[in-house]
Amino acid sequence: MGDMLKGRVAVITGAGNGLGRAHALDMAAQGAKIVVNDIGTSAFGEGKTSSAADAVVDTIKKNGGQAVACYDSVATDEGAKQIINTAVDKFGKIDILVNNAGIIRGSFIYSITPDDWDQMIKVHLYGTFYCTRHAAPLMKEQKYGRIINTSSHNGLGMKGGVAYSAAKEGITGFSRAVARDMAEFGVTCNVIRPIAAWRGAPIKIKEFEENRPADVAVLVTYLASEAADNINGQIFEVYNGHVGIFEEPPPVKHILYKPGSFTPEELAGLIPENLTRGKTREGFLRVLPFDLTLPKKD
Repeated sequence: MGDMLKGRVAVITGAGNGLGRAHALDMAAQGAKIVVNDIGTSAFGEGKTSSAADAVVDTIKKNGGQAVACYDSVATDEGAKQIINTAVDKFGKIDILVNNAGIIRGSFIYSITPDDWDQMIKVHLYGTFYCTRHAAPLMKEQKYGRIINTSSHNGLGMKGGVAYSAAKEGITGFSRAVARDMAEFGVTCNVIRPIAAWRGAPIKIKEFEENRPADVAVLVTYLASEAADNINGQIFEVYNGHVGIFEEPPPVKHILYKPGSFTPEELAGLIPENLTRGKTREGFLRVLPFDLTLPKKD
């Protein structure tokens, strides 16, 4: 075991499987006390069981670490409050919050139901907001904290994933603002766009299977440590053997300029020849190096 997080208390949501589980195990191995939060749903957000969180807690304890399970839902403000209170009640404080919980429901804009939209936004975006809202005052008071939020490359746009893309890119913008709100209090907030094997994949995807959740967890553990004190408001991509950082803010690639205002007719001639040359209605750049379709419940 290491000691990068010795004496720290971490809350990790969605920690029963996948990325969350890897974060919990890696942080525990570095000395953190862990609140393993997971309500035990399917990838679609259906059902509930305590077994997933319990199994992770058992593993941490067998490896000599300290952990407690929490089964409250991030999708309600009261549930999030209970999650954060679990850390305070069991371990006396909260130093680290990893917002990782999520579900998967794919739909096109012309067929998505309000219920699927609501469930995706509630778990991903509201869940991140709710937990951060309750953790932030405690971190502000103690003048220390680390918040790591889970976005996705597909926040940049994904066919058949309107709710997922909206939620994930919402998390990115939210995190930029949180970083600015909390910086003066010794608290950082950063974002990861991870690539790793996940339980909701409709088919086995070679590029996903080659990347393990543990490959992502090492970056999250570092960002959660005192060693990352100068890193705030940043967005990282991470997978096996790869850690990258996105330029903030995204640069403007080309500019049209003239003194005064343009007319619509002028733009109709200038934009296709300058700003959008070679672009087509369906010619989107991939945000991942492979095609991915989110699974649907039915």
